[in-house]
Amino acid sequence: MRRLDNIDLRLLRIYTTLVDAGSFFDAGVALNLSQPTLSTHLATLEQRLGERLCERGRKGFRLTPFGEVTYNAAQTLFGEINRFNERVSNPASKVVDRLAVGIIDGVVTNPKLGLQAAIGEFLKTREVFIDLDLGTPRELERAILTGERDLVIGPVAQSSPDVTYVALHREPHALYCGKDHPFFELPAQKLSRKLLDESLFSIRGYRNFDDLYRVGHRRASGSVNKIEAQTMMILSGQYVGFLPCHVGDHWASMGMMKVLKHRTYAFESQHFAAYRSADANNRTLVAFLRAVKHYAMA
Repeated sequence: MRRLDNIDLRLLRIYTTLVDAGSFFDAGVALNLSQPTLSTHLATLEQRLGERLCERGRKGFRLTPFGEVTYNAAQTLFGEINRFNERVSNPASKVVDRLAVGIIDGVVTNPKLGLQAAIGEFLKTREVFIDLDLGTPRELERAILTGERDLVIGPVAQSSPDVTYVALHREPHALYCGKDHPFFELPAQKLSRKLLDESLFSIRGYRNFDDLYRVGHRRASGSVNKIEAQTMMILSGQYVGFLPCHVGDHWASMGMMKVLKHRTYAFESQHFAAYRSADANNRTLVAFLRAVKHYAMA
């Protein structure tokens, strides 16, 4: 069995930063390390672990299968270390249950996913430290698998057999343009396939190219990873793009946006609550999920 000492934790943190950055250059900037030094640290970690973690060279940076396993294990380890530090930082204080929750952004105005109301109701009957964070669906799914989050909420991919997925509600989406866009004053019947193909289209990167496929658009001219960023792109008057209706309709009510061909391009996105199946008997998690379901399905 391989043994890891304290310096390996530092090397593991350097390695996870490299994976998150996706390149030696970006990781070097984040860590304030030169690329040769970064390469040396990576080689040292590989030597201690006994296997190659990633391929690097002219073809770019790519994790090996062992590198993927190591990255996920390191994320889980750091999560446990953080929880340990929180528990022992003030040992004289009362131990309070902790719940790490993840959710996509842009849902605070969603009338069918009142997470703020669920949190308020949940905390009326128990003392729990809630750690709430935002992420893309892909980030949320990974956070569940690594143990970084106890429960996540969003349009996750249902890709893991070790995770339980609870359907909450279907969120309506529509195609929008801003008030300064040429389509804003254009009658719906005159918005042709050709005009739409020639427009600048902003996609939500975490949905891969689903936004393009739904419209049949030929290419993306912009990409975002947050709903607020998509809102700004559309409000610029240069892009068309999809938004949840509870977000886009808010701006449309103020004359700042317009829905484009709702009957043609509208769709619904299924939202789930997801948690590790091994945590099914966690009373704090179960109680919180009950509150979430109550408000999401009301």
